[in-house]
Amino acid sequence: MCFLPFVLTLWAKSTFSIIMDTARNSNTSAMKRRITIRVSRHSLSFSTVSVTTGGNSVIFEPYTVKSGISMPANLREAFKTAALPAEDFKRALLMVDSPVLMVPVDLFREADAETLYRHSFTRHEPDRVMFNVLPELNAVALFAVSKDLKLVVDDRFADVTVNCSMTPVWKYLHQRSYIGSRSKLYGYFHDRRLDVFSFAQNRFKYCNAFDVSHAHDALYFLLYVWKQLALKPEHDEMHIVGDIPERDWILAELRKFLLRAYVINPSADFNRAPASLVAGMPYDLMAYYIKGR
Repeated sequence: MCFLPFVLTLWAKSTFSIIMDTARNSNTSAMKRRITIRVSRHSLSFSTVSVTTGGNSVIFEPYTVKSGISMPANLREAFKTAALPAEDFKRALLMVDSPVLMVPVDLFREADAETLYRHSFTRHEPDRVMFNVLPELNAVALFAVSKDLKLVVDDRFADVTVNCSMTPVWKYLHQRSYIGSRSKLYGYFHDRRLDVFSFAQNRFKYCNAFDVSHAHDALYFLLYVWKQLALKPEHDEMHIVGDIPERDWILAELRKFLLRAYVINPSADFNRAPASLVAGMPYDLMAYYIKGR
């Protein structure tokens, strides 16, 4: 009896099974891959996690925004010319830097979100109001997303998640605030803005944002909030991080009034995690990739 046809049949089935498993794994990996699109008033960037044999790394690609056209138009152009969007991503995370309205979680009603936000920020009528729940802080962050921008992203990707860009920063620095017994005031510089916030008993003690064109403006806002919260110059702490204008000058001026003023070094703070070593990456993206959203 000849067993050759039987053996060939088994080999063919096995080979077909391997090919199909490889294709399924490849499709699953493609679906799991996600590109992060970070959008602010003046900047646009793309990033993703790259899995290699040496471990995970983060690829970051900033895009030079053209001032004469809208951000949705810039994003359309970026999809045509930037390297990362040219890859086959099915999923996207849109991180938006826009004004935030913080609402206590026990007072939040989704049906009222749009009304509350539009009464607080009257210039965002054409935008879509969205929110992130922050259970660790007993708060809900309402923020605005351009409808045209959201449409551009939705047309490109099958699965889109939208987050406020400050969410990973609040979550991480809230955890960090438990180190030691002193009260802490944080200032995060980014996109020509300064976000100032403090925590107490798993809640925001203070949360606000200021436009800062000069280091003198930033210094004024930081010290004003410090005084408003009645923090103690000889005991409590101020921590600043991000794209700090005239960093050495600001730190020196703060230390004239406060005993404990510090600049957070992301590389040291995140124990030299790969994302913390990427040149030009905003601190909120670092916090997202290293600590999660």
